[in-house]
Amino acid sequence: MSHMFRRVVRQSKFRHVFGQAVKNDQCYDDIRVSRVTWDSSFCAVNPKFVAIIIEASGGGAFLVLPLHKTGRIDKSYPTVCGHTGPVLDIDWCPHNDQVIASGSEDCTVMVWQIPENGLTSSLSEPVVVLEGHSKRVGIVTWHPTARNVLLSAGCDNLIIIWNVGTGEALINLEDVHPDVIYSVCWNRNGSLICTACKDKKVRVIDPRKEEVIAEKDKAHEGARPMRAIFLADGNIFTTGFSRMSERQLALWNPQNIEEPISVHEMDTSNGVLLPFYDPDTNIVYLCGKGDSSIRYFEITDEAPYVHYLNTFSTKEPQRGMGYMAKRGLDVNKCEIARFYKLHERKCEPIIMTVPRKSDLFQDDLYPDTAGPDCALEAEEWFEGKNGDPILISLKHGYVPGKNRDLKVVKKNILENKPAKKTEHTAPAHKQVSSTPSIVSTLMETALPSCFRDAPHEAKLDEILKEVKSLRDLIGSQEKRIAKLEEQMSKIAI
Repeated sequence: MSHMFRRVVRQSKFRHVFGQAVKNDQCYDDIRVSRVTWDSSFCAVNPKFVAIIIEASGGGAFLVLPLHKTGRIDKSYPTVCGHTGPVLDIDWCPHNDQVIASGSEDCTVMVWQIPENGLTSSLSEPVVVLEGHSKRVGIVTWHPTARNVLLSAGCDNLIIIWNVGTGEALINLEDVHPDVIYSVCWNRNGSLICTACKDKKVRVIDPRKEEVIAEKDKAHEGARPMRAIFLADGNIFTTGFSRMSERQLALWNPQNIEEPISVHEMDTSNGVLLPFYDPDTNIVYLCGKGDSSIRYFEITDEAPYVHYLNTFSTKEPQRGMGYMAKRGLDVNKCEIARFYKLHERKCEPIIMTVPRKSDLFQDDLYPDTAGPDCALEAEEWFEGKNGDPILISLKHGYVPGKNRDLKVVKKNILENKPAKKTEHTAPAHKQVSSTPSIVSTLMETALPSCFRDAPHEAKLDEILKEVKSLRDLIGSQEKRIAKLEEQMSKIAI
């Protein structure tokens, strides 16, 4: 493999990055990792928790473990278990380490608030249920810089961008992809997305204008799934398969997407290559599903642009992989990446370090990195504003701040769905959300009987007026509560 990248020895501080699996007692053991056939990573991590999609009878579930809860995980350990079909993808909110989104075969997206110290009992009530897909939802990914903006992609070939704070679907990209969407990735400031699709096209899309601004047909000619991610400089990195079923990686410039900047053939294994990217060091780590290795490459602006660094190999194949945000790493040990490798029955952390003799903070390894503060509110982003990530220094290590609870204030309260489901809002709004359920019950029970009995039209008018006044009342109360909460949060700060 290295002959493809052979040239004069190149100077790079990452040439000697080496990987090391942690000791057995620092693994998470006796976990029944999901067997569902879907090419997502099955694992998501942040500086507080590791979340793992697991086998669950009669529905879908995932584990959320505090990072320190290593060792054997008891079978009775609480799970997040509100989905009625297998969970296919999970993603931690980058701006709140206690909020996680999940997409499922049951066609819904759910957003969950995890208690500060982890679960003490199973969680079946999400903060909000996002319903809009007609087929299973295989991809969920949060906006990198705007609060409460979540993207989901389903097997209905539809991409929906939600304002989680109101529970609304604000952007529907429905006629863009004619086939299954394999991957979706935001660019650094979240103004664009790139997608890889079963029709073998890689697309760059401006989601707010709902238009494709660049597309490459047959980015990889093989029939197996592709992946596409944005790099910090705006270029796109893809993995896929050649016509001869060799695994490939390629680099593209969206401004001139017809010809790749570089393409490399790797091997003939058939596992989909999941790319994990570190924008601070410009290193891409490739983890093949079913492989037992992690290969890593440095991307620079000098030919051949994608430079092979090394391979970390183990005996056991990986079922999935979690990738820690930079702020969750141990800078004192010169740790530049940490993976959470899923085996059949356990999760094993793997630490990537750059050997250094000095104990001082290595500022060349740790430029300022994206912190947990968002640059924009959801409304600002939907209105057209952009914001770059707000950077933090890791010089004195990352100290997590207090996360505020996710509040969902639904604007469209009177939805045509069963009364029970209108209660999928934040606990603080239980009182409010029970009122619409009274209204919808009124509509579902009183109205049909009126329609059956024609002479009672006057009665029907009366009921409709009452419903309208109730709706107006709820609307004004919602505004009042939102205003009060805003004032309270300012006081709390």
